[in-house]
Amino acid sequence: MDLQLAGKTALVTGGTKGIGRAIVEGLVAEGAKVAFCARTDADVKAAEETLREAGHDVAGTAVDVADGSAVRAWVEASAERFGGIDIVVANVSALAIGPGEANWRASFEVDLMHTVHMVEAALPHLERSDAASIIAVSSVSGREIDFADGSYGVMKAALVHYVSGLAYDLAPKGIRANAVSPGNVYFEGGVWHNVEQNNRELFDHALGLNPTDRMGTPEETAYAVVMLASPRASRISGTNLVVDGALTRGVQL
Repeated sequence: MDLQLAGKTALVTGGTKGIGRAIVEGLVAEGAKVAFCARTDADVKAAEETLREAGHDVAGTAVDVADGSAVRAWVEASAERFGGIDIVVANVSALAIGPGEANWRASFEVDLMHTVHMVEAALPHLERSDAASIIAVSSVSGREIDFADGSYGVMKAALVHYVSGLAYDLAPKGIRANAVSPGNVYFEGGVWHNVEQNNRELFDHALGLNPTDRMGTPEETAYAVVMLASPRASRISGTNLVVDGALTRGVQL
């Protein structure tokens, strides 16, 4: 099925590794142009080179998304580079799990406010698009209480609320907004790979909760994002798409 993304321009934060990298690869595979950012310049350059060598139209930039001014500048530069913006994917998380004011501040500034800054900067460009879509990557930790309650879970829940409000407010302008909430996602160098190496008890406990007997892959979450970004999903807005292999058992009514 043609997802009608060819020629569209997407912005993706945290686009060099894990879910973010898989989202970038999923979008460019459908013919989209992608501006992505991440914090580490070397990782950005390596990802950009690999993607360009594969024939994709991408632009990578090193950005600290906790800096609102830097996020806004990146959005504007990307819009100028590609001639507009059609899709915004806010993917970066501080992954600040545990007690303490520092974790609360990091979760607020990175998980929530980077999304707000990105969306607000992109809105004038999205309003000119005929297929505008906003997607925030949340987490099942925002849907139920688990080991990541506290700052991480609270801000992930706030993202879903924020996106739901955007969907309602922006519907008259033809701009859709959705959240994607993955469960445990495993990839080399990722959070669960690190937990596996350093806290085997927690890893085994988390793995045991998965009824599929495995954790998810970045590509499985990326598929949900790319599908929601597609103009074919024109009637889907204001939803929180859970991608967890039936890990969570709450009923969404």
